[in-house]
Order: sequence, then structure tokens, then C-alpha cells
Amino acid sequence: MRPEAAGTGPFFCSDAARARGDPIAGTAPYGGVWILVEHGGGWPANGFDGLDLQPDVKARVYRAAQAVRARILLVRRHGRRTASTSAQRWAVLRHDGSGVHRQQWGTWSTDEDLAEVVEALAAPGEVGLPPVVLVCAHGQHDPCCAVRGRPVARALSERWPDLVWECAHVGGDRYAANVVVAPDGVYYGGLDGRSSVAVVEEHLAGRIHAEYLRGYTDLFPPQQAAVAAVLALAGPAGRQDYAVTETSRDGDRWRIRVAGRPPRASRFDIVVRSYRTPPTRLTCRGVARSSAVVHEVVSISTA
Repeated sequence: MRPEAAGTGPFFCSDAARARGDPIAGTAPYGGVWILVEHGGGWPANGFDGLDLQPDVKARVYRAAQAVRARILLVRRHGRRTASTSAQRWAVLRHDGSGVHRQQWGTWSTDEDLAEVVEALAAPGEVGLPPVVLVCAHGQHDPCCAVRGRPVARALSERWPDLVWECAHVGGDRYAANVVVAPDGVYYGGLDGRSSVAVVEEHLAGRIHAEYLRGYTDLFPPQQAAVAAVLALAGPAGRQDYAVTETSRDGDRWRIRVAGRPPRASRFDIVVRSYRTPPTRLTCRGVARSSAVVHEVVSISTA
């Protein structure tokens, strides 16, 4: 019996998704810019929008973020739950298709300091910095993010204390624990403490595996599913080792070509079928039933 139909105990959307066998490939939200705002106190359910900040400062940051389709995420180090009396950090992370990613960091003590984020969005940023590992642990948004996210944040923080931050809602609550490596723009889901350490260790070594991969944020969902299929078939690869070179659609079918960059010279033709699932309960706090879009790989062949 499915958890949502069992009628006993609390409902956890991540448990229900696992019971249904919800696929995770092709579920990463699109985007290439992240704004991180450290906030050690309690996080409102709606994240940055719910902070008690000066309205004009908040509006300026939002307008600048919307102009570049940036996602604003509250962040904190694992284990810190009280508001900090010292300066906290902010960052602007940018994905670059060439792999030369850019970051800009600053600190804020007053609301007015956050206006620097607007200027940073227009600045080139610094290259050569290590990636940031974000673990969704936003329990006020969805209980699964806390129940599954915080153990992952603890495990990763013990291994990479300078790289790892807990973060607010990143999307896909039912795939908790969710980990985002930015500005690489790679989403992972369905992780626990042990698997998260292995996945991030491989990622930092330039080996992205298909297992647990939700997708690359510079690709659209069917393309994400196609790249995951290539990694599953050909083995782990670096973030820039494959590129989507052709995409066409015929009804519910997508035909996608993925080409390897030197020294990976192979090309793959993938057919992906996109369809909606029957309505079901997808999040812990959302009691209404809704459909999800699945991107199923129908075939893959070498070109």
C-alpha cells in the first residue's frame, strides 16, 4: 500500500516518492545564477521573501535577481540555528558554460549592506574558487528537507567544512535529501549521509555519476534526462565532458544528440518521452493532488 493511502502516521513526501519509484533524472530547475544570503536565525517558509528586511532593500535585490533569473537562497553552516550578532556572508555564484565559473562574496551586518548584492550581479566575479555545496534543510518549507537534509548536511560538513552550507528550498522536496553543487549547476537527489559523501567526493574529482543525478541546471528537463542516460551507459564524466548539440521534438518525443568533448569523441542519440503522471500528493505540506512530468528515456544509441 502506498504511504499516501496508508492512513497511519505522518505523511512524508520523500517516502511516498520512493515507494512510487519516482524517477529523478530531468528534475533540476533551470538557471545559472545563485544569490546566497547567510541567515543564522529561523528561516520563514518562503525563505528570503519572509525575512524582516527594509522593503526597499529587499525590492532592489529581488528586481536585480529577476533580471538575471537568479535564485535567492538563505544559507547557514550546519548546526547554527540562532541569529548571528556578527557579520554574515552573501555570495553571487554564476555558472559559465565553459566551466570557468565566477563567484563574488561579501558580508552584511545591516539591511543596507545587502544592496551590494545588486552591484555584484553586474560585476565579473572571481574565477578559480572551489564550488559551493548546498544541502536543502528547509524544514519550515517541507519536513522532508529537514528530516533527510540535516543528516546529509552534517555528514558533508564533517568532510568539507569550508564548502558546505545548509540552504533554503531548492525545489523537488520529494527528492530529499537534495544537494546542489554551485556554480557547477548540478543537482543531486535521494541522498543520505553515506551516499552524499561518495557523490560529492566523486563530483569534486571530476566524475559525475548518473545515480542520484537530478540534472544540470543549464539544460532543459528532457536534455537532463538524456545526459543522465549517457552517464549511465558510458560511465561517470566531468561536468564539461558532454554537450547537447541537437534537440528536436515530435509530440511527446524528444530526439536529443549528446556529443563528447575531447578526449571523449563519442556521440549519442537519445529518444526521451515526456508525459504526466496521475495526480498524487507530491509534497508534505501540499495536501492537494497534482501531476508531475516524467522524462523517460526510450532509447539510446551511438551515432
